[in-house]
Amino acid sequence: MNPIQAIVLGIVEGLTEFLPVSSTGHLTIVEKLLGLRVDDAGVTAFTAIIQVGAIIAVIVYFRHDIGRLIAAWCRGLVRPEARTDPSWRLAWYVIIGSIPIGVVGLLGRHLVTGPLRSLWVVAAALIGWSVVMFIAERVGRKNRAEADLTVRDAIVIGLLQCVALIPGVSRSGATISGGLFRGLDRVSATRFAFLLSIPALLAAGGFEAATSASDIGSSVGWTATLIATVVSFVVGYASIAWLLRLVAHHSIAVFIWYRVALAIVLIVLLSAGIISAV
Repeated sequence: MNPIQAIVLGIVEGLTEFLPVSSTGHLTIVEKLLGLRVDDAGVTAFTAIIQVGAIIAVIVYFRHDIGRLIAAWCRGLVRPEARTDPSWRLAWYVIIGSIPIGVVGLLGRHLVTGPLRSLWVVAAALIGWSVVMFIAERVGRKNRAEADLTVRDAIVIGLLQCVALIPGVSRSGATISGGLFRGLDRVSATRFAFLLSIPALLAAGGFEAATSASDIGSSVGWTATLIATVVSFVVGYASIAWLLRLVAHHSIAVFIWYRVALAIVLIVLLSAGIISAV
């Protein structure tokens, strides 16, 4: 992979990681358009690793919140009276909500990196989850704030995050929809989605870096991977701020129409044989 390709893919990752449009789906499409083999082990590992740049952007953006949660969690471990702090509970909700995707991601790793790395799967998932997002916007009461989160909320949203292992679904689309289904307002659902993304994507990126180092070195290159990761951090930071401002005043329906349009274009290109599915 040359530096220009790495920069392009880093921009795509940073722009789409936090928007409910599927970063993996977009990366798969762009990788294919750039002439890369999307089913190659090195390319698959690259796709997971550069997400770490976007996650570092979340950590930097929410550094004060994260510091508060970690401090409250540590205090609560040693001081029972500190467990009344809402931050203690929120920290546990992030931990609990992260368990499902850790288990499912590990058990289904070969399925996710194999058969599901098809542009037909991406197109179907873009349309299918758009329906779920539409329903979530329509039925969600949006009358609960972050302080109202419960263990059940964390479990439900965490389980829905597992669906995002399918390219085209979107991790943020899955978790924000889960929050809306549970009655959270858009900003609270989005903030929790951001916090929930940190353990999941750091673990995924770290796992791929540790187990697929040779694949990266032989097919993509660590220089290109580092470039794309840095670019995804810069672009991802800007995307976080933009999305939080957007959901404060608008629904996520604007992304539904984009997802469906992209899926239609993808289906036309695949049907016409202009691009192949893998």
